[in-house]
Parts: sequence; C-alpha cells; structure tokens
Amino acid sequence: MKILLIGEYSRLHNSLKEGLIALGHEVILLSSGDHFKKFDTDYSFHSAFLSGYWLPLKIKNVFYKLTGVNLEKAERGLRFFLLLPQLKNFDHVQLINSDAIETFPFFSRILYKKVFKKIKNRSLLICGDETTVIDYLLKKESDYSILTPYFEDNSLKKHFEYPLKYTTKNYRKTFDWLVENCQNLIASDLDYKIPMEKMGYSVHFIPNPVNTRKIEFEEQKINDKIVIFMGINRSSYIKKGIVYFEKTLQIIQEKYAEKVAVIITENIPYNDYINLYNTAQIVLDQIYADDQGYNALEAMAKGKVVFTGAEKEFVQHYNLSEKVAINALPNVDYLVKELSFLIENPNEITAIGKRARAFVEKEHDYIKIANQYLETWNKAYIFI
Repeated sequence: MKILLIGEYSRLHNSLKEGLIALGHEVILLSSGDHFKKFDTDYSFHSAFLSGYWLPLKIKNVFYKLTGVNLEKAERGLRFFLLLPQLKNFDHVQLINSDAIETFPFFSRILYKKVFKKIKNRSLLICGDETTVIDYLLKKESDYSILTPYFEDNSLKKHFEYPLKYTTKNYRKTFDWLVENCQNLIASDLDYKIPMEKMGYSVHFIPNPVNTRKIEFEEQKINDKIVIFMGINRSSYIKKGIVYFEKTLQIIQEKYAEKVAVIITENIPYNDYINLYNTAQIVLDQIYADDQGYNALEAMAKGKVVFTGAEKEFVQHYNLSEKVAINALPNVDYLVKELSFLIENPNEITAIGKRARAFVEKEHDYIKIANQYLETWNKAYIFI
C-alpha cells in the first residue's frame, strides 16, 4: 500500500510510519513539525516565513492584535495547497485529527476535499483534543479532566482556547464532515476511546505505536542522586496540571536536598527534550489523564518511572497486577507521598522501570500496532 499520513503532534505518525515501512509499505508524512517540537516530516507545511523572520513575525503579531486573525494559519494552508500536486496514487490517507493542517476550518475543508477526491480510503485519528472529546468533558461526568482547571476558575478560559475551539461552529462543521467522509474513526488511548463511545461514536481502539528498536532500555541504577525530570509545554501547562508537580517538587527538594536533583525544561525541540531526560530516573508527565500519552510511553520504554495517567480503567483494560507507571492525581500530598516512597525505596524505581519497558514492548510495539492499523483500514475497503 501507498499511505499518506497528515499531521503530527507527538511522534505517533512517525512511529506508525516506521512500522508500516518495516512491513513493506510506502509511507509519506506531511506535517508542520508541531512548532517548536520540530518533529520529522517528509513534506512540511510549517509557517516558516511568518514565524521565522523578525519583520513578518512582528507584522503577524500586530495583525492578530487588530483583527484576531492568525496569519500563520493562512500560510500553513497555502503551503499545504502547494503540496497537493505531489499527493498522487495513494491507497489510504489518515489525518492526525480534524485540524491536521492547522489552518482555518473552512480552508481545511477545501483542502480535505481535494485530498479525498484523489484518495477514496480515509481514516480520522482521535488522539488529542477533538470536538466530541471536548463535548464529553464539558458534561463533567468524569472525576477530573484537562478541563478541570477551567471548571474551577472560568477566568482561565483564554488558556483553554485550543481545546474549546473544537466546539465552535466552524470546527464542529469540519469534524462532522470528516466523520461522514472517513471510513474509520480510530482512538489512540482510553482518554479518547471512552469519551467517543460515551457520545455514541463507534471507534477502533489502537494503542500508540512505540518503536522500541530505536529506544534503548537502561536499567535504572541509583548512584549519587535520583534525577527527576519535568518538561513543560507552556501552551498546555494548565491543562496538564503542571502546577501540582511544581508544588510537589518544591517540597521534595527541601525534604530530600541531598538525595535528588531536578531538571526542568520549557518549550524545547523534541530531540533536545529526549536528550535531557535521558539522565533521569523519574519523569513527571501529566496529571489529568486516564492513560499514557506518547511522551510518557517513550519514557517508560527507556525504563523510567513516569507520573502520568494510569487510572483504574487503564489497569483493567490491560489486566495489570503491578504498577508500570504512577497514576498522577491533582493532589500535592499524594504526589509527595508517592515520590517520597520511590526516593526512600530506590529498588522500586528499578522494578517499575523494568515492568514499564515490558509493558510497552507487549502492548505498543510499533510493528504490531502498524498491523492493527492495516487490518482496520483494510476492513473499510469492503464497503467502498
């Protein structure tokens, strides 16, 4: 098969591409690189002009203040349009989400129609903020979610513009159009599978693919100090509950000044992020989640102990009897207790790290997952 993957926010599509290529398929990835993260891509529609030069950047910022229109969206859409002549003879196309091109919704629909005219077999991946997922979270039926800080303090609304945009008329129209014109809806973890099903949608659940052949496992040995790593993406700082980790680290650093070292980064490229957390034994990922996202899984594959989503739904789904990650809750006392236990029992860091690697190899192997995608895509052909 010749497969087109559009969009990248976490390295999910890159890992899927590697798995599909290993199985003998031809794969092309188009993305913006996701801003500062700079993920690999075959063809880029990154807004290089408006974000890469001083004068265009200033003009863009002034225009946004005056009109509320982000010209970078226009540039990304235009760059994607210019790539259309190269998108020939594909058997399947998959979008990372309904805003895969990261342009204006009406422009997205125009571009999707042009792509879909050439490619009849299509999938929409649900692996992050999405219209139906946000609709469900707004019902407040779960104990907590990425919208919890917004529910607790509506003055934070501007910090939630990205997830809430998916419920506006134009983004909803794009999502609904894609649901009608894609043969498959695929959810990458339980944080998206559960809301989609609660809202009445039928989705294929295919876990995140992780290329463990590229990720070297290293048994966590404590020599001098236990290193704790936290990488901050400022745009998702509040919705990931980073403030709880920050307060926890203040207490831990005072309590165990001689036993721990802390590394904190902010808004750095993906490759730099990976290199910096290689020295850590413990990684603080996110609070408001049931399941692990991509960054957490990569850290787990390296044998790190990761504080992330590991709720009862996750434990039950994978039938786990021992911890492969630490379930992170919005409770500083709880987080301090969990970290303190690990610091005082370093052998547990080693044990959890080994189980984490084994779990990722079993449930997230990139070739195994690529096969699941192929099976799902091929089922759709029967109905075309």
